[in-house]
Amino acid sequence: MGLTNESTGIGALKEMFEVELESSNDIVVALAGNPNTGKSTVFNSLTGLNQHTGNWPGKTVTNAQGKYSHKNKQYILVDLPGTYSLLASSLEEQVARDFICFGNPHTTVVVTDATSLERNLNLVLQTMEITDKVVMCVNLMDEAKRKGININLKKLEKLLGIPVVGTTARNGEGLEELKNTIKKVASGEIKTHPKKVNYNEVLKNAIEQIQPYIHDLVGNRLNSKWVSLRLIDGDAKLLESINNYLGFDLSKDELLNKKLEAVHLDLKRENINLEDLRDYIVSSIIETGEYISNKVVTFHNKNHNE
Repeated sequence: MGLTNESTGIGALKEMFEVELESSNDIVVALAGNPNTGKSTVFNSLTGLNQHTGNWPGKTVTNAQGKYSHKNKQYILVDLPGTYSLLASSLEEQVARDFICFGNPHTTVVVTDATSLERNLNLVLQTMEITDKVVMCVNLMDEAKRKGININLKKLEKLLGIPVVGTTARNGEGLEELKNTIKKVASGEIKTHPKKVNYNEVLKNAIEQIQPYIHDLVGNRLNSKWVSLRLIDGDAKLLESINNYLGFDLSKDELLNKKLEAVHLDLKRENINLEDLRDYIVSSIIETGEYISNKVVTFHNKNHNE
């Protein structure tokens, strides 16, 4: 089945994800984040009473949507399930990942907890592997201040290559800046240059063997580097979603399967079994997050423990 604008753009949002668009000019914003980051407070503060909840199509996971207006534009805010990861180990992770990946929101805002930045960066980094249009919202800045935690937001922005906005959503602090930043990323006024996870040479070589073929198949509809890594990792859920949303049954692509077999043999020669591959990937994400966090977070209380 071929791809059309209707199946990948407005049509996909309306039909596959049941996003309630009123106009093709509406700006769709995905709101992602770990549990307990104040994501719901950000959502409620931006949309007020102009929101509704239901279930994701065919899923038992709650779907909350809301609207707000900003500078003569209407924004549809889709509150994704709270997750720690996008590796689709749970239904919530799969729902969040599929919307970011196949719903093609104009911007994805990742809400993080200023008091647990290092841990929260894992989701930010994973989101940036899927899409360039990311804004990081560092929420609970008042809690961080109370605990003697200082975050250099400008340096964080530079290291990540995406806009970073500090907020205290329960007081409304920073939300106007957040709305302005969302607008600029969605319109392309702000060009992002997301930092990529630093995978080791073995994984980089494996990705490079698959990526050109994936790019030929999906073009710019998906991040071919990220898809390659997920397929090397044996992500059956992603194969299923690519088939559901894009109409490509990659599981039956003989050439791709041969390439993946060759890559797995190469990895085995490097003493990396398929069962251990996820650990290598997760470790790389965590180490990248640790590196960034160490560069931007300082503690007034040296004994503070996140």
